[in-house]
Amino acid sequence: MNATAPVRPLGAPAGPARFRHLLRSEWTKLWSLRSTPYVLGAGGLVVTGICVNAARSNADRLDRGPRPGPGPSRGTGSAPEAAPFAFDALGTAFVDPAWQLLMVLAACLGAAALSGEYATGLARTTFAAVPDRRSVVAAKAVVVTAVLLAFGTCVALTSFAATQALLREHGGLSPADPGAVRAVVASALLAPVCGLVGLAAGALVRHAAGAAVTVIGVLLLLPALFRGDTYRWVRETGRLLPLDAWGTLVHDPALPVAEKYPATVAEAWTVLGAWGVAGLVVAVAAVRHRDV
Repeated sequence: MNATAPVRPLGAPAGPARFRHLLRSEWTKLWSLRSTPYVLGAGGLVVTGICVNAARSNADRLDRGPRPGPGPSRGTGSAPEAAPFAFDALGTAFVDPAWQLLMVLAACLGAAALSGEYATGLARTTFAAVPDRRSVVAAKAVVVTAVLLAFGTCVALTSFAATQALLREHGGLSPADPGAVRAVVASALLAPVCGLVGLAAGALVRHAAGAAVTVIGVLLLLPALFRGDTYRWVRETGRLLPLDAWGTLVHDPALPVAEKYPATVAEAWTVLGAWGVAGLVVAVAAVRHRDV
């Protein structure tokens, strides 16, 4: 009698992918890219370094004190003293060029989370395994938001602590000072908001370079067109952009506002949150209504 191999019963078919499975998959995809930890690590160091360098420069200038003028003043016979060097201690922790760089890094990371799948063809496999594209995009958004929120929080706290420590003898602030916590929270939220904007750009453009150019144009170049105070509608249009909203939230409330048409803090929070929600909605709509 011929011996036969034992027959193993077939297991039950796997059920539909649950949302936690999608989260785990998207987390693996994001961190499987070698560039992710390097971009976040190097970007955080550069952003913090720019702000620390600005704080150290301000501290050095304040240590030297006011310098006398080039010659005697008329009618007094004595050298006039230069006006004291004025600076914004809170603004030193959140220097515009540094945080504009953070915006670009966060947006490009969000764009790569989706455009990379289209570039490699992995999107076809993903959507074949999970036909519900909205769930896939939602999982990507949750992972990108969580990673960038942690990244933005670390950079904001480190920048604030390091710069104010350097300025402790020249009016450095503490978390208890007015506007300090608001500025840190706004700067921490700026990264995930820009990440969601980048996710929307990746869904619309579906090309890494094109998505990067799109986010740079929307987040950095477009606000430059709406900075004039000549026409009110121009300035109020600029207030609807995330860069201007963030600038309002990191402004020291103890300093006067030099703008003709300033925005309120409530308006700035609304704009910042609206851009995050809009980025998610656009990404879901673009992936749902456009084929791979």
